[in-house]
Amino acid sequence: MRSNHTSARLIRAATLLLMSFVLTACGGDKPPTAPQAAAETAPAQEQVARAHGAASDSYKDTAAINVDEETVRKGSEVFGRVCAQCHVVGVARAPQLYILQIMTPESIYRALTEGAMQVQAKDLSLDEKRAVAEYLAQRKMSGKQAEDTVAMCSGATAGFDRNEPPVLQGWGFDDASTHYIPNQVAGITRNNVRTLKLKWAFGFPNAVRARSQPAIAAGAIYVGSHEGTVYAFDRNTGCARWTFMAGSEVRTGIVVQPWTAGDEAADPLLFFGDLAGNAYALKAFTGELVWRVHMDDHPAAVLTGTPTLYGDTVYVPVSSLEEGQAGKPDYECCTFRGSMVALDAATGKEKWRRWFVDQPAVEQKDRERDDGRKHYGPSGVPMWSTAAVDVKRGQMYVTLGDNYSTPATSLSDAVVALALDTGDIRWSFQALENDAWNGSCDEHNRVNCPEEDGPDFDFGAGAALAKGADGREYVVAGQKSSTAWGLDPDTGKLVWKNQVGRGGVVAGIHFGIAAANNTMYVPVSDVPDGREYDVPARPGMYALDIATGEYRWQAPSANRCDGRLACHPGYSGAISATDDLVLAGANDGWLQAFDASTGEVVWEVDTAVPFETINDVEAKGGSMGGGAAPIAYDGLLIMNSGYGFAGKMPGNVLLVFEVDRGVAQ
Repeated sequence: MRSNHTSARLIRAATLLLMSFVLTACGGDKPPTAPQAAAETAPAQEQVARAHGAASDSYKDTAAINVDEETVRKGSEVFGRVCAQCHVVGVARAPQLYILQIMTPESIYRALTEGAMQVQAKDLSLDEKRAVAEYLAQRKMSGKQAEDTVAMCSGATAGFDRNEPPVLQGWGFDDASTHYIPNQVAGITRNNVRTLKLKWAFGFPNAVRARSQPAIAAGAIYVGSHEGTVYAFDRNTGCARWTFMAGSEVRTGIVVQPWTAGDEAADPLLFFGDLAGNAYALKAFTGELVWRVHMDDHPAAVLTGTPTLYGDTVYVPVSSLEEGQAGKPDYECCTFRGSMVALDAATGKEKWRRWFVDQPAVEQKDRERDDGRKHYGPSGVPMWSTAAVDVKRGQMYVTLGDNYSTPATSLSDAVVALALDTGDIRWSFQALENDAWNGSCDEHNRVNCPEEDGPDFDFGAGAALAKGADGREYVVAGQKSSTAWGLDPDTGKLVWKNQVGRGGVVAGIHFGIAAANNTMYVPVSDVPDGREYDVPARPGMYALDIATGEYRWQAPSANRCDGRLACHPGYSGAISATDDLVLAGANDGWLQAFDASTGEVVWEVDTAVPFETINDVEAKGGSMGGGAAPIAYDGLLIMNSGYGFAGKMPGNVLLVFEVDRGVAQ
């Protein structure tokens, strides 16, 4: 952390001091030094610390450091006495301090008072629980609970329409994960897109980001939130039919199980994951919890990629934040390994698990540290994207991240075909060899930086299976290097590649692509990351021929940030495409519709402004990032705005726009 804020310095000092009190009840053989407080933080909504840059994709939150000195003192004492022995030493299933520091204070407080940590916190007063929650999150609780900031539906708006099963299947809108929405489903075309007007806005309470992609079904909008609340909104009015409190932030999208239209006995489930590494199944019409499964015992495990539902199986990708935690010099790096896990949709029972690093990490005895701590490896290869399903071939395509520590392995930065029924690897294509990197590589003390030293060119965007104009199918994928790839789905052999942009630690092609009209639509972020490159940044939107990888059009982004803090041109988040349009939310806060044939911007709105909300919560948009793509459905355009994370503008609003129904499609 590089901040002159008094409270920030106090937090660092207090964190170091408290570690002298760390116990060893959870298996540690020595009291470790606590990691520094979450770095490069900034006030939510209005003030983003000027020191907060996009120097590295190190999972750093954009939150408000507004805790007072007494809260720092009391919270650090409570943490050291009660919490640190598990959350710093690193005990299975206990989220690491790094993860706690990007939660909201409300979700931490809720865990202590009525959630998973009630037993451990039973001897704490409410004041102590509040202090430790605010100390960890580095911002004051708002005093508002999610259930108090939403209007509940009544009468006809409270009912679910059983004649409307989900048309857009899962995160990618179809099995092949193309993010394609047919015109007749979207209800928005090049003829009426310019008539879009705001219908309603909802302000997420206690939030600085809104990155959960909504799902549409039964007359509802289902969406998760930073605070951990999952909402089922009436699509027309924005009242809530039900709410559910998950254990922590819901970063994934929501997936609704299909049913037969008109089936009065249908009882579909919905699926999602949270920051603490839990996968959930709820009843879609009531919000009742059916099952909850902790997906990995590693304390840094998180769920970022949205689960994929196919048949009676939910496929859950497992990622982690250990790559960022390794930036702390006292951390012994690294032991997490990514996986894809197949669960029974009805029960949550594990069917199979495919590890992407074959064996658990072991001590790397040939790499000694001066402080006596150890290096571990191999590690990493997380999956923070969503799988594409190839029904014809009985396989799925997954895209993977880099290694966290030496030695690098064969599946890092790879596209892999897995058998749907067993998880066996059919083929793999490694786009970049020897990419091992972690947050230590961008710190002054690089003690945990692997020998390979990056370049940290993960795949964060999921692959898609799509047809080219030649009638052939291709697996298309985009990498943080800003490279777009076209592969043969039968063999994994390279067909073409195109270096669309510059790439970088903070990406490149980050969270999503779209495929429609024989075209791969490629959003490029290319934000500054403190490195020097041989090629210039090329933030913008690009259209490639699926069969050849050649450009069909190019739409570079102009820089119109005009002094906005944490603002950059380009596109980090997932995108969508219709027959007529490409829909994208930008780093600079503009939500845009491009003509799919030409790349011309045919409609746009600035979302990084305050909005009047139906729930009277103060709300503002910001950068749009993560796996949340714009959704066009029946004349509505639905989008979250706000990505207070990794150097982007915070925000906390769900926006629903509507076309003029009197204008022909």
